Amino acid sequence: MIDATTLITYVAIVLGFVFIPGPATLLTIARATSSGTKVGIATGAGIAAGDVIHTLMAIIGISAVIAASATLFSIVKYLGAAYLIYLGIQAIFAKAASDPTAARTLPITAQKAFRQAILAEVLNPKTALFFLAFLPQFVDPENGSVALQLVILGIVFVLLGLLSTVAFAMCAGGLGNFLRRNPAVLKWQGKVVGSIYCALGARLALQER
Repeated sequence: MIDATTLITYVAIVLGFVFIPGPATLLTIARATSSGTKVGIATGAGIAAGDVIHTLMAIIGISAVIAASATLFSIVKYLGAAYLIYLGIQAIFAKAASDPTAARTLPITAQKAFRQAILAEVLNPKTALFFLAFLPQFVDPENGSVALQLVILGIVFVLLGLLSTVAFAMCAGGLGNFLRRNPAVLKWQGKVVGSIYCALGARLALQER
């Protein structure tokens, strides 16, 4: 079992990490602003589910295989980038409601946002490398099963990350409800959200290992 000092240090570092706006935060804010708090929270939950998969990949060694192979890393990276850009283009060219009262029909359901967030997170090889490099620093073989320690550390990271994205989703969702009453915002929100997705996709495509 992980000793208390190590766990407290780990929690403090992760808290600082998850509350610094990054790709996961931007995805959540974009969805919450355009489609409401529920969809934003679903996006955060999807990202958390993706991080659970990354934890399992780190434990069973898949992340290490991706890290060791430049070809596999590039394939996963470009698949993830293409998916984000695809979502962005969809949002940019989607027809916006011209009537503010039509904004009650949300552009995307929570279930669809959840599935998209899982796929976007799983297809981010930088996240896989992060879990592979970060979690083992807090593992001590003398404290018992290494796999169990990795599971605990992964779960803590996922829960704190979910707390962060839910907080951002609630704030952005409230702001989005206000903005969507403005016809000009309704006209441009898809283009703004789509541009964020395309920018994140381009950023992922240009990143090195």
